[in-house]
Amino acid sequence: MNESSWHERLSQVMPWGSSTCSKAPSLLPEEPEVIVRGDGCRVWDANGKGYIDYRNGLGPVALGYRYPAVDEAIRDQLDRGIIFGHPGPLECDVAEMLCDLIPCAEQARFLKTGGEALAACIRIARFATGREHIVQIGYNGWLNSLASGANLLPSVTSSSGPPGVPVGLSALHHACAWNDLDGLKRLFARFDGQIAAVLVAADYQDMEQGHTFYPELRRLTRAQGSLLVFDEVVTGFRLAVGVAQAYFGVTPDLAVFGKALANGMPLSAYLGSKDVMDACNRKGVVISSTFGGETLSLAAAKAVIKTYREQDVIGHLWRQGQKLWSALDRLFQDTGLPLKLRGLAPCPVFCEEQPDRPALALFMRKAFAHGVSLYRVPYVTFSHQDADIDETLAKLELACREVRDAL
Repeated sequence: MNESSWHERLSQVMPWGSSTCSKAPSLLPEEPEVIVRGDGCRVWDANGKGYIDYRNGLGPVALGYRYPAVDEAIRDQLDRGIIFGHPGPLECDVAEMLCDLIPCAEQARFLKTGGEALAACIRIARFATGREHIVQIGYNGWLNSLASGANLLPSVTSSSGPPGVPVGLSALHHACAWNDLDGLKRLFARFDGQIAAVLVAADYQDMEQGHTFYPELRRLTRAQGSLLVFDEVVTGFRLAVGVAQAYFGVTPDLAVFGKALANGMPLSAYLGSKDVMDACNRKGVVISSTFGGETLSLAAAKAVIKTYREQDVIGHLWRQGQKLWSALDRLFQDTGLPLKLRGLAPCPVFCEEQPDRPALALFMRKAFAHGVSLYRVPYVTFSHQDADIDETLAKLELACREVRDAL
C-alpha cells in the first residue's frame, strides 16, 4: 500500500487526517504520511524509507525509540497487569520520585495528557483562591485555549473568542504574551482580587528571558494572592534534571509535566505544595480519571526518571543540540537562507527572518526528501550520537543548497 492511499484513507475517516493536528502532513509528497516503525533516533515510513528523526512524537520521545530500559520495564509490568481497581505500587513510586526531583512538588497525581493536567490545575486554583479569572501565557493545550487571543495551537493564535467556547467562559480567561510584565500588571489592575492563577508556558525562541521574567512573575503573583502554575509539558526533563524550575531558580505553586516524562507512553503529572494540592482532597475539587494509575505508563516513567538520575541525559541533550543547531545556523548563513534557530539547545524553534521570502516550508520539504524529519520545534534525544548529527548535517547541507538554488 503506497503513501497516497494512507493519506486518502485518513482524510476520509478523520478530520485533519490525524487525531493530532500538528502531526497531519502538510508537505506532501516529500513528508511521510504514516510512520510504521522507530528505533533509536530513526523512523521509517510505510514505503520503507528511513529518516533521522527530530520530531520525536512532537516531544515525548526524549531518550529514543525502543529505549531498552523503558521497553523492558513495560514488558515486565505487562506480565503483571495494565490497570487495577485500586492504586498500584508504581503510582506511589513515581509520585515519590517526582517529589524528590522537582522543587515545588510535595504531592503529585497523574492523568494522561498535559492539557487535562493543566485543566486540573485551573480547577484547583479556583477552589483554593475562591477566584474565577485565569491568565494564560503561551500554549497550554487545546482544552485550555479559552481566552480571546489565546494560542489555539502552539503557532496559531485566535483573533477573537475561540470557536466552540461560550462567551461567558471565554471572558474568565485572559491571554498575555511571554515576558509582558506591563500587560500582566494591567490584567491584575483590571481584575483586581479576581485572578486565581497565572499559567505560563515558556516561549521557545526567547526562553532565556525566563531568568528575569519568572522571578518577576513569582513576585507579582505572590503580591496579588494568585497561584503561579508552570506548564512544563515541553521544558520538563529537558533543561535540567530538576526541570525548568531548577534551571531558572523559581518555584511555582503548581506545575504540570507530560511529553518526556514517560518517553512516549501517555502520562502527565500535576503536582505542587501540599497546601495547594489539598484542594483536590476528598472534601475539595473532584479530579478523577480511570486511567490515571495505568501501570505501563508509570513503569515507563519510573525507568525514565531512573535513567535521568543515573546518566547524563540532560548534558547530552544540551551538547548534541548545541552541536547540531549551531552548525545548521552556520549553514543557513553560508547559503544565504533567511532562516535561523532561536532558543535553547534542547528545544529551539525555526524562525523565518524574511517572511516575504518563505523558505522554511521549502527547507523542511527538502529535508524530508533527504531523509531528515524536522518540526517547527525540533528535538534531539539521548539516542542522537555524533555520527547521527554528522549525517544529519551532511543531508541538511544538500537541502540548504537546493533551497538556495530554488529561491
